Amino acid sequence: MPAFHRQRRAPQRPVHEVAPEPAPIPPENPWPFEEAPATAWVAAPGFEAQLLEELRLKGIHHLVPHGRLVLSSEPAQPAAWALAVWDAPLLLPAPSVKAAADGLRAIQRNWALLPAFHHRRAALIADRLPPVKAAPLAFPEAPPASHLGGWTLLSPDLILASPTTTSPFPNGEPRFVEDKEGPPSRAYLKLWEGLTRIGEHPEPGQRCMDLGASPGGWTWAIAKLGAEVEAVDKAPLDANVAAMPGVSWRQDSAFALDPEKEEPVDWLFSDVICYPARLLRLVERWIAAGKARRIFCSIKFQGGTDHEIAASFAAIPHARVFHSAHNKHELTFAWLPPAHS
Repeated sequence: MPAFHRQRRAPQRPVHEVAPEPAPIPPENPWPFEEAPATAWVAAPGFEAQLLEELRLKGIHHLVPHGRLVLSSEPAQPAAWALAVWDAPLLLPAPSVKAAADGLRAIQRNWALLPAFHHRRAALIADRLPPVKAAPLAFPEAPPASHLGGWTLLSPDLILASPTTTSPFPNGEPRFVEDKEGPPSRAYLKLWEGLTRIGEHPEPGQRCMDLGASPGGWTWAIAKLGAEVEAVDKAPLDANVAAMPGVSWRQDSAFALDPEKEEPVDWLFSDVICYPARLLRLVERWIAAGKARRIFCSIKFQGGTDHEIAASFAAIPHARVFHSAHNKHELTFAWLPPAHS
């Protein structure tokens, strides 16, 4: 009988599993001073380093990072990379979950938890607090006017809480009723957030110019408000955006335009990808020409964060520079002359 030959299996390569990242270790001494910090700045997730760098460059001392928070014993200062600022922090003992919740409720009703460490215990405390009604905004709906505080656990038995913050949104992060079919990209969300933060938006009939518009996310959002939009880009707009009432496309470069020769616009928008220094020169030219009543732009950083150029934008009279929850590695620049501040 013929012999049966057993087939040999090829040796299996070891499977190299990617080990999950270890959970952050809570600091042993989260706040090394007896008195409560005077200020706590809130960074967007992933942008804690940018906020810390900015505060150090401003000469602020006693900076203590705690998750997305940066604590200091110095008074509050504006910070572009902060979504919100806790301007009245206080320390509350939390010997038990019930005592912690009772302590917060004794101060006021509305609180938003900023998780940092001790997540399970923080969630148990939050469950005992009245729910925060933070329904998504239907842009251009006005932001909520109700009072909202922020809190976090510094240690299992110590709460840092601020009854007042600079944002009406939990942790400075607004949510919107999204349109998943109309716009060609999600870029419109950072436009909505920025306009919500400055408290102004294009009105029906106003003339707007959108530089670097393709595929048309911002143009779509502006046209939906009833404004007229001239979209400027070498690439064409999405066909559905180009067909919207009030939208026109101009095949050109944002940097080739001479503001002196342009018709005045109520709003100049730009989400163009370029080095910040080049965008600064463009903005300065439009302001000097007096052809834009308001300017709203994205300052996009290539590689590292150029805090010096961000400060140059902020130094322009009547300018605001801020980071939004829907921004990536970029800041929003808004220029509102006195009549529109």
